[in-house]
Order: sequence, then structure tokens, then C-alpha cells
Amino acid sequence: MAWLILIALITVLLAATRLMGGRDLSRFDVDDPPSELKKGQEEVLEKVRGMNRAARGLRCRERVTVLRRYMDSLSDDLEPASEFQANTGTGPRGEWVMAPGTENTGRRLLYIHGGAWSAGSPKSHRAITDRLSREANAAVFALDYRLMPEHRYLDGLRDCQNAYQWLLKNGPKRPEAATFMAIAGDSAGGNHALVLSTWIRDQGLRAPDAVIALSPSTDLTLTARSLETHIRTDPLLGPAFGRLTRIPRPILWWLVFLAFRRPPCSPLVSPARGDLSGLPPTLIHVSDSEMLLDPARRYALRAQEAGSPVELAVWSGMIHVWHIFAPMLPEGEEAFAHIGAFLRRDDLGSKTARQSESSDEERNSAGRECGALGRI
Repeated sequence: MAWLILIALITVLLAATRLMGGRDLSRFDVDDPPSELKKGQEEVLEKVRGMNRAARGLRCRERVTVLRRYMDSLSDDLEPASEFQANTGTGPRGEWVMAPGTENTGRRLLYIHGGAWSAGSPKSHRAITDRLSREANAAVFALDYRLMPEHRYLDGLRDCQNAYQWLLKNGPKRPEAATFMAIAGDSAGGNHALVLSTWIRDQGLRAPDAVIALSPSTDLTLTARSLETHIRTDPLLGPAFGRLTRIPRPILWWLVFLAFRRPPCSPLVSPARGDLSGLPPTLIHVSDSEMLLDPARRYALRAQEAGSPVELAVWSGMIHVWHIFAPMLPEGEEAFAHIGAFLRRDDLGSKTARQSESSDEERNSAGRECGALGRI
């Protein structure tokens, strides 16, 4: 009897493990070798090495504390054009970022910072939110969402959902309806932004006029080719996450499940694996040197196949989320100019997503692959 129980348990575990990986999306990956990092990023690389040195040898909470402190220091030498004002009244935690000339507070942008869901803050990403306020001519709200490990991944996502709904009705000075609404995020924050975009569609809320994802994490099944081939050319993510590629994939999937409390193929953690029809105009920036290249490509190409206006801009030889180092890099300035041009398109509003017309069968098949995904 004991042997039968053991065999049954092993069978269930193997079946659950297979479900965690979901469908094979490798057809969207490319065999092209990574570009070497462009010259001129020495100052940026020194900052990255400093962060790696500060966290070296530390474990768990102590490491997280040091990384949070170091990331916040990235804005210490910034000379912003914008004013930063903490949201001290009702509503979500965060800060308003207002560039000169943003008197029309009906134009708003929700910014969701990166930092592997465990670090980062509105302060750490002021170099980005300052520029976005100028390029979008909008009041930017940088959300201070709940981070892991003190909180669950889904707690942070719920903060994003609540913040979006609040911003539809509230500006930096008073309650008023938004006339223009955008969402943006980088890395882990890009993941939240893309998951949020789908949630807004499914809830039937006012769709954002634009979504911007900078080097986003889109697929936590960790099956994308560039996660292994681009370790050497990604000085930011490579040292921190490159060692994960040596762990057998089934074990990795269970580790992701334990950390995020969702299967890796769940669209709640891997937006590239959800129903990507009926989405708003979306712009994705990624570098061909970074580990997240193929995951970003998977999201963009699947969304395009589903008929959504999603654009992928691949930059050559840049560090992960090079936008945060824009004051040091001409490519950072070029990236923000590209974002500004995207936001100023005359037809942007006309492309705002309608409700998804994809078949119920496609949504149900995605659910069968991952098991019971659930909702927040």
C-alpha cells in the first residue's frame, strides 16, 4: 500500500510539473548571438559593479536591505526638471512627478518601478519618471507598491490595480476624471504593467491610451533561449540570476511556484502566456544584449498575432533598463525621444483597445495548461 501511495504522489508531482511549463513558445526565440555592450557605458557599469559588490556575500533580508538602499541612491546626483510630491492624502502610496508645463492634470501616467519585485521605489526611478513626465506632458504617479518578501507578489499587483482605478478619477490636486491615461514600468514593474493591462481589459475598465514596458519580465517559465545565451553580456541580471540556469528546470518551476504562489505559466505572473487580444497600443523597449530579450519578443509577437497594436523596439548593446542611466548615455536620451514620439501619435487614441474578441476556446486552453490559475 505504501508503494502505491508513493507512486501516486510521484505521478501527481510529475503531472503538475509538466503543467507548470505551459505551451512551448520557443518558436518566438531567435538564435542570433547577443551584441557586445557598446562602449561609453563605463560609468554605468561601475555603478552596477558597485551594487554587486555591496550585496556580495549577503543573504536574504540583509541582501534585500542593501540592494534597496543602493537603488535609492541612483537618484542622489540627479538634477531633475520635475517637482516630486508625496501623495499624503487618500489613495495609494507613491509620489507625483510634475514636469514644468504639465498644468493639464487630466493627463496622467502610472509608473511601476522595477527591482525584481523586492527592491526599488519611486525615489530610485526618478530619472525615468522625470523624463516621462516631460515626454508625455503628463502628471506621473510613481507607485510605491508592496514588495516581496514581506508581501506576496499578488499584493503588489493588487496595489497596481487599485492605483489605476484611483488615477482614473483623481489627479495631483483634486478629484477629476483623466482625459489621457498611460501605464509604464520597467523590468519587474514592466511585468506588473503588462499584467495590469490585461486585467483592465478583462474588468471592462477604461482602457489606457498607451502602455510602455522597458526591458520587461514576461515569462517566468524561464524557458526563453536568451536567459542562457545572454548571461555574459548582461552585467546587471547575469551575476544575480545567471546561476539559476544551472538548476534543473522542474525544480526551478517549483521554486517560482513557492515564491509567487502561482504556476510559472500563469498569465498573472507570465503575461506572455495569456490572452493578448484586444490590448491598447503598447511599446516595448529591450536590448539585444540582455537576458530578457526573448521573453520580450515572445510577448510582442504573440500580441501581434492576436491583433493587438504592440510594438517591439530592440536596441543594440545596451544594459538592462538603460533608461535609468539616461543622463550618462546618449542612447538613453534617444530612447526617451522614441517614447515621446510614440505618445504623441495622432492616432494613439483611436487605437485604444476594444474588448477582446478572441474565442473562448483559446482562453480555456490556456487555463487547462496551467491548471486553476484563479484571480486576485
